[in-house]
Amino acid sequence: MYSQANNQPGQTYVRPLKCLFFYSAPPRLPAIPSALVRRLDLQSCTFANGTPMKFLLPAALAALLTVTGAMAGDFPDDLKQGGFAIGCQAWSFHNFSVFEAIDKTAETGAKTIEFFPGQKLSQEEPTVKFSHDAPKEVWDKVKAKLAEKHITPVAYGVVGIPKDAAGARKVFEFAKYFGLKVINTESVDAIDTFEPLVKEFNIKVGFHDHPKRPDHPDYKMWDPNYILSVVKDRDPRIGSCADTGHWVRSGLKPVECIQILKGHIVASHLKDLNAPLPSAHDVPYGSGVSDVKGILDEYKQQGFDGPISVEYEYDWNDNVGEIKQCIDFVRAYGGKK
Repeated sequence: MYSQANNQPGQTYVRPLKCLFFYSAPPRLPAIPSALVRRLDLQSCTFANGTPMKFLLPAALAALLTVTGAMAGDFPDDLKQGGFAIGCQAWSFHNFSVFEAIDKTAETGAKTIEFFPGQKLSQEEPTVKFSHDAPKEVWDKVKAKLAEKHITPVAYGVVGIPKDAAGARKVFEFAKYFGLKVINTESVDAIDTFEPLVKEFNIKVGFHDHPKRPDHPDYKMWDPNYILSVVKDRDPRIGSCADTGHWVRSGLKPVECIQILKGHIVASHLKDLNAPLPSAHDVPYGSGVSDVKGILDEYKQQGFDGPISVEYEYDWNDNVGEIKQCIDFVRAYGGKK
C-alpha cells in the first residue's frame, strides 16, 4: 500500500499514487498502519514532486488514524486467550445476580464479561436492577466487584437504544463509565441518533441477530445481507454482533455469514449447537454443528480479536463447566496455556 523510492539522506520520497491514501483512504479497506504513520516525520517527508507532506490537511491525517484505529485489534494480550478476548455473556447466568455472574465468569477461566440490562444486582439486594438506568452507586458496586474478581467488562447488550438523543446518550455514558468497547443492539431505527455518539465516545455498536421468525416476516436481523445493507455506508465502528447460534437456527452457515460481513464484525456471541434446527441447544465448542474452528479461523483472517462472548443458553442453573470447556477450546485453538 505504500512505498519509498529515491531515498536521500534526511529525506523520504513517497510515490504519489500511494499517497492518495492520505486523501481518500476507503473507510472499509485497510489503510497505512497507524504505527507506521506515527513514525513518519512530516517535516522531512515529501511527495515526488517536492511538496512537503507537512502541508497535508491535518484533518485528513486525523481521519486516516481514526479509520486504522477502528480497524485494529482493541484488546491487549493480557485479556486474550487463544488470540481472542473471550469471556461470558452474563445472560448465561441470568437466573443469578450480577455479582454471581461475575463470580461464575471467574470460575470459567474467562477474563471478560458482557452485561445485559435488568439483571438483579446481588443476593443481598435482589430488588435492585443493574442497567444504564440504575443509580451511579449501583454502578460503583459492580465496578468494585469486577475489580475484586479481576474481570474486565467489554460489552453491553442486547439493549434497546432510544431514538431520542438524551436517552441514547445515557447508554453511551454507561458504556464509557465501565470502559466498554461495544454496545450490542437491534435498534436499527435509532442509527441516525447514535452514529454521532459512536464518533463522540469512540464506542462501537454491533447489530445483533436473533433467529428467523416465520410468524414475523418483517424481522430481518437474522439475515447478514440485511445487516450489511444497514452498516456498509456508516461509521466503521458500527457493524455486526455476530450471534453464530442464531444463524444456525435460521438455517445459515456461520462462516459464510461472517464472510458476507467481512470487515464489519465488531462483536460476537459465539455458540455451538447440537443440531441445525430452530429448537437446537448449546453444546461445548467443537462438539456441535456450528464449525467453531472455522469461525475462529475466519475471525483471525479478518483481524477480529473480540469481544467474543460465550452465551450459553442451556443448563441454565449449572452451566459453568460447559462454559469452561468453551473457554478452554478457544485457549487451545491459539496454543496458549
